[in-house]
Amino acid sequence: MDIDLEQLKYPIGKFEAPAEISDRALKGYINDIRYLPSLIEIVVQSLDEAQLATPYRPEGWAVYQVVHHLVDSHTQALTRFKWALTEDNPTIKAYNETAWAELPDVKKTPINVSLTLLHALHTRWVNLMENLTPEQWARTFVHPESGKTIALRTLAANYSWHGRHHMAQIERLKERNNWH
Repeated sequence: MDIDLEQLKYPIGKFEAPAEISDRALKGYINDIRYLPSLIEIVVQSLDEAQLATPYRPEGWAVYQVVHHLVDSHTQALTRFKWALTEDNPTIKAYNETAWAELPDVKKTPINVSLTLLHALHTRWVNLMENLTPEQWARTFVHPESGKTIALRTLAANYSWHGRHHMAQIERLKERNNWH
């Protein structure tokens, strides 16, 4: 069986920032973020320890690392929102997600802890996003690695994609292995 590594890595395609984001699209992104914790929980609930330790692709993270990564990454996203809302176009701090995925808290903490954190984190994040004014949605930050200025609307689109992207990685793994 030929495996397309790019398809395994990006099962829903790579993120492409929309040129314009309508209020309707923004509501969809917020809903994706709202429901991700429950959807991820459903996707992993039937997996045993060996399945959770299975990489979603060759040289990829194990399922448990993907779940913990969602908390790490989405915590960064909420922090980036808050920086952009409270500082004028700040340069945010990047982090080494690959190194974070190898730390002891990821390797030793059961995923239910991160699932609980993801629910709480997304509740806070959605409550913030649902109460932003149009002017606040237009606020920006600078990403230090790309040098790009990113608006909060675009960040919401990115993290809508990010959650769906990682969920699809786990779903495709389950499908390939006939894990029901």
